[in-house]
Amino acid sequence: MSVAFVPDWMRGKAEVNQETIQQLLEENDQLIRCIMEYQNKGRANQCVQYQHVLHRNLIYLATIADASPSSTSNAME
Repeated sequence: MSVAFVPDWMRGKAEVNQETIQQLLEENDQLIRCIMEYQNKGRANQCVQYQHVLHRNLIYLATIADASPSSTSNAME
C-alpha cells in the first residue's frame, strides 16, 4: 500500500519530511518498474491499479512541492 494513502482521520496530521519523500520516490520507482514489466508482457490491463497508485503519489509530491517555499525563485530575485 502506498505511503501516500492516509485514512481520513489522519489527513493533515502527517509530518512531511525528507524520509517520507524518499520513501515515495523509491515506491514510485518500484511502481514504474512493475508497470513496465506488465506492459512488456502484454498485460497492460493488469497494471492499472499500479498506475493509479503512482498517479496518487505524484499528485501528493506535486502538492508538497507547490506548498513548500521555493529556494530557486528566491535565488533568482
